[in-house]
Amino acid sequence: MPTMVKMSDLEFSALRKLIYERSGIAFQDNKRYVLESRLARRLEELEMDSFGQYLQFLSIGPYQTDEFQEMFNRITINETSFFRNEPQLDVFEKVVLPKILEARKATKRLRIWSAACSTGEEPYTLAMQVHRSLGVRLSDWHVEILGTDISQKVLNIAQDAKYTSFSFRSVDPLVVSRYFKQDGGFQVLDPTIRQMVNFEKHNLKDSLAASRHGIWDVIFCRNVMIYFDDDMRKRVLEMFHKQLADDGVLFIGHSETLRSSSNLFKPLDAPQSFAYTKA
Repeated sequence: MPTMVKMSDLEFSALRKLIYERSGIAFQDNKRYVLESRLARRLEELEMDSFGQYLQFLSIGPYQTDEFQEMFNRITINETSFFRNEPQLDVFEKVVLPKILEARKATKRLRIWSAACSTGEEPYTLAMQVHRSLGVRLSDWHVEILGTDISQKVLNIAQDAKYTSFSFRSVDPLVVSRYFKQDGGFQVLDPTIRQMVNFEKHNLKDSLAASRHGIWDVIFCRNVMIYFDDDMRKRVLEMFHKQLADDGVLFIGHSETLRSSSNLFKPLDAPQSFAYTKA
């Protein structure tokens, strides 16, 4: 069995700088082993015996863009499921959505952005909730739900809209039977819900690309900012503030906080919502 390639201080410093510059994700000193262990197999596949070689491949090789994508897929954990953190989603469906729909009844246009959506469970969950809320009125509305992620690999899975039982570990079986159809070992999403969501590759560092999409009524960005340092978090929150409607709502992960951006956002007055409006 081959020995795992070790990463020197200089190699770790250069690799985490490269990752931060391209994605905004910050690997602290105590996370060297994460990069080392998750990329050891990749070095083996590429028949490389040092992280120095790998850094060259990532920086100046002809496949540097493709390889950065491959590396990113290996060093991030795309942990998600349908109806994840249900109390928060209840606030979205029962408190936020009715207010937004009432405010938009003249234009009948609803826009939701699911940032860092991974394999698509979150935006599809939101689509199901909108579908339930609007019911027969859905055909009268123009509903735009966009799921974005830095990884093309997870977006391809999202676009297929086929999921294993692992994605439904906290879902009411009635919801599954209503919106999915069994096909072998997969549950295939109903085309009505599938067509409500579009997917696009997007790096949260790219505020210019975000601005091209205009203003959103609701933005979800959950469990991503924990990977950012203070500077990157500030930049992303400024971007969300700019792209959010004046009466819009931002939802974040339950382990995240916007205390450092209290001048931009204020908490929504709803228990377990982890939601914010513009200050």
